Formats: sequence, C-alpha cells, structure tokens
Amino acid sequence: MKYLIIGTGGVGGCIAGFLSLAGKEVACIARGAHLQAIQTNGLKLHSDLKGEHTLHIPATTAEEYKGKADVIFVCVKGYSIGSITELILRASHERTVVIPILNVYGTGPRIQRLVPGVTVLDGCIYIVGFVSGTGEVTQQGKGFRLVYGAHKGTAVSAGTLETVRDDLQESGIKAVISDDINRDTFVKWSFISAMALTGAYYDVPMGAVQRAGEVRDTFTGLSRESAELGRRLGISIPDDLVDYNLSIIDKIDPVSTASLQKDLARGHESEIQGLLFDLIEAAEAHGVEVPTYRMVAQKFE
Repeated sequence: MKYLIIGTGGVGGCIAGFLSLAGKEVACIARGAHLQAIQTNGLKLHSDLKGEHTLHIPATTAEEYKGKADVIFVCVKGYSIGSITELILRASHERTVVIPILNVYGTGPRIQRLVPGVTVLDGCIYIVGFVSGTGEVTQQGKGFRLVYGAHKGTAVSAGTLETVRDDLQESGIKAVISDDINRDTFVKWSFISAMALTGAYYDVPMGAVQRAGEVRDTFTGLSRESAELGRRLGISIPDDLVDYNLSIIDKIDPVSTASLQKDLARGHESEIQGLLFDLIEAAEAHGVEVPTYRMVAQKFE
C-alpha cells in the first residue's frame, strides 16, 4: 500500500511517522516552514510510544505532489477541505480509498460529494498529538487508536479495509474497522466538542476538567446535550456516552490543551464553527435543548 498523508500536523505527522518507522511507503503534504524543515532535516518525531526519531519521509506541497496513492489520510482542519479536493482527485486511482480523520462530524459524506468517483470512507482518531516545533511532532501518552470504516452504500475493494488495518497495527497504531462509522464519528465529535469547548471557554488545560467542580460540570453538560442530539438524529448512541467521555478525558495528560484552544489563543483560524455553532444549529433543527452549548457560544459569538 502507498499512503499519502494530507496535513502533516500533530495527527497526520504521527500517522506518517509511525507508518514510516514500520517500513511502509508513505508521503506527506505540508506547507511553509514546516514543510521546508521536513524536506531539509526530516520529520522529527517525539513519541511516548516510539521514542525519538528523525524520519526522512518524502514531503511536498499539494501542488507539487505527482504520485498516486492507494490510501489517502485527510488530516487537515475542517475549514481546509475545499482546498484539497483537486489533490485528492489527482492522487487517486480506481481503487484508492480516502480516510478523513477530522474532528467535525459528517466529513466523509462532505468530501464524497466533492470528489465523485473516488471511494471516501470516514474515520476518527484518539491521540494526543501536536506540532511541537517547526518540522517536529509529538505524540503523548500510551493511547493511539484509529477507527475507520465505510458508510452504508459505499463499496470498497475486497480486503482493502483489512490490509489498512494490518499496516496500521504493524506500525503500532490500534486500528479498528468500524461496524457503524456514522455512530463512531459522532461519538468522537461529541467528545472533541466537549473537551475543546470546555478548555477554550475557561482557558484551562485538561487537568481542570479532571477535577470535580464547575469546569467538569460544563464538560458533562456538553457531553449530555450532544448525546441527546445524536439520539434525535437516529444514531445508535451508547447509553453511557457521558461516562465514556469522562473516562477518556481522565486519561489525557493533565497539562494538554485542545488544538481549538491553541488556535483561538493565537488568533488563528479555528474549528469553532464545526465544534460549536454547527452543533447548535443541528440541535435547533431537531428540537434539542442545548443550554450549556448556548452558554459557551455567548463567549465566542
């Protein structure tokens, strides 16, 4: 399998690094000083699971990439999807599968509409990964799990999902082929939304969410409201979704912060629309009360 990683940030860089360490054929799309550093000095990976490595992975801009890939991982922010559709079309052949790994629910179907004729799956990832310097990414903790699968009605070449799973697992990534990717991507959206918005609203690291009090109560309220939206949408939401979200947040490094929080603090473009306002809009459309989300929205309107 030939892998292409579009977006070599914390998530994409860690996927690329782990695949490369396992000897898989992988190329990266990046830009600016980050790309220049990777091209000149290699991608530096700091990993609690793999240790310290400098990896010389082929890296180019989207415009410069001329190859074809069997598997394309899309690891950009939601607001960048429109800018990479030409690359996906150009880099795909008749059996290519595209696996979006984004924080925003509904990404797979959105990309599929933009690249008809290409097989687009959907996915979500559980990792603490971030850009720790120019040309450097860091993976923290002992968890690195990637869930992916095809939406109903999407045909995938026989054995493709299993081959990708095997490659990822050989690379040290816990890969799971989902039996309901619509459910799993919504569950991830619920968690990321609650985590990112709580951290950004109070401007605190995750340790503050792990302690009893107002901050944790806000995280719980956000989780409860998104779970109710999921049920109203007809998704098979687990009954213990709130407890599940709490169990995940309690395993995260207490000094870590979400990328949304970092982007807002730096004045960068962020995923606030997809993690906050899109959820409120969906709740309104389906008659779900979301008072905690509305409280948070007052700060960012």
